[in-house]
Amino acid sequence: MFDKEFKKALQNLPGEEKDKLILRLLKKDLVLANQQQFQLVETDTVEQKRAYIKNELTQYLKSSIERYYLIGVFLMDMRFASGKINNHVSITKDKIGEISLNIQMLTESIQHLKLYILNSKPQDSYTTCIYIIARAFKILLLLNAQHRNLHLEFKKQVIKLGNLIGENEVLMRHAINNGLDVNWLLQFEIPENITAIHKEIRANGFLK
Repeated sequence: MFDKEFKKALQNLPGEEKDKLILRLLKKDLVLANQQQFQLVETDTVEQKRAYIKNELTQYLKSSIERYYLIGVFLMDMRFASGKINNHVSITKDKIGEISLNIQMLTESIQHLKLYILNSKPQDSYTTCIYIIARAFKILLLLNAQHRNLHLEFKKQVIKLGNLIGENEVLMRHAINNGLDVNWLLQFEIPENITAIHKEIRANGFLK
């Protein structure tokens, strides 16, 4: 990306000037700045950070369903919660947390939304249901990217998610229509070619 002469010139900058340059660059890249703060300054471990986000998600989603009675508004809060997870992962590189927190977010959201999904008009619940099914696919893709030995750690959570989808008539219909085989969750059996399956489903215009 940069030629050798430029790299050498940067390395030869006086210490104070180099420090100022680093701070200016970090101000323009908050993700990198937060990564460095986590690695160099903070004393919390990845597991402690994950536990904090886990509790924050539970409180946030519970508060959301108590404040609002529109399924579309809760969808926005689900997306915000997903952003919190993504931010945590980008800072800590917590691949285990990326899976467990996404499962938690989806499981708790479905539990909160169960009656809203069943009682809403199809045009009102469609986008939310598609979002849930798409996130369930994401969890399968994340799991598939990890070593098989790690999968068992998530078995109970994944089966619970499958049950919640399977018990909801509307969600189950959207799962079938968009190529998500809920048995992958219920039986905890992820196809080895799940990435190709997901790519083909998206290419055919589903999960949108």
